[in-house]
Amino acid sequence: MKYFCGIDIGSTATKIVLTDEEGKIAAHTTAPTGSHFHKNAVEALEALLCRQQIKRQDIGYIVSTGYGRKLFKEADETISEITANAAGARNSGEGAGTFRTIINIGGQDSKIILLDDEGHVKHFTMNDKCAAGTGRFLEMAARNLEIEVDELGDYHMKSTGVPATINSTCTVFAESEIISLMAGGHSREAIVAGIHYSIARRISRLAGKIGIEDKVFFDGGPALNRGLVASFEDELMREIVVPETPQITTAFGAAVIAQEAFAAEGEKINV
Repeated sequence: MKYFCGIDIGSTATKIVLTDEEGKIAAHTTAPTGSHFHKNAVEALEALLCRQQIKRQDIGYIVSTGYGRKLFKEADETISEITANAAGARNSGEGAGTFRTIINIGGQDSKIILLDDEGHVKHFTMNDKCAAGTGRFLEMAARNLEIEVDELGDYHMKSTGVPATINSTCTVFAESEIISLMAGGHSREAIVAGIHYSIARRISRLAGKIGIEDKVFFDGGPALNRGLVASFEDELMREIVVPETPQITTAFGAAVIAQEAFAAEGEKINV
């Protein structure tokens, strides 16, 4: 049995996916990227292989992607996260082929990707100059509200009044704004809802540069936040499709491309 590996080395987390010969996900893991990108990525892969009792020689091809992709020298090939994200979304199963727009929110950037009729990248835009509207922004907000990041969605859904207004597009100023709102007596629920809607508006403006087509595929760790998903649906007025494990979509796409590259090499040898 041959396996194929996609490794997405992001700014905050490293995601690894192993697919089998049928293209199905055999195993996956997520680990902190830390400051030692290569060392931590290698250790995460070795731990995954050990846990699954898979030998290194059973890995037919490795494709790395993400912020630190070029630092992972063990990879057979490196690709951009835009290409990998599109491949992962295209092969995600339920809902695949019925969307033309991908929203990806990572630790320190956010992307809008438009696909053509065949599911290939047609256009994209991204924000990587400010952490506002990213996973790091949500972590900051949760810390100031003294709640866990994975509780943000629940707080949003419990909000019954008008969401608090968050005007700042800079993380530093938004942090001060959140503190002021708390001091002014606003509930955590209202503030969380306001944070989510501010992100949705920011992403909507970003998407306005290239347009949004059909229903939207939303991935990246923040896609696990149901309050943020609800805010996107309200702001974009479109159905939002979230895969079962949205944080590994890009790594999965890299694994899909790894299998395709392995097959292509085999065809060359047999010619």
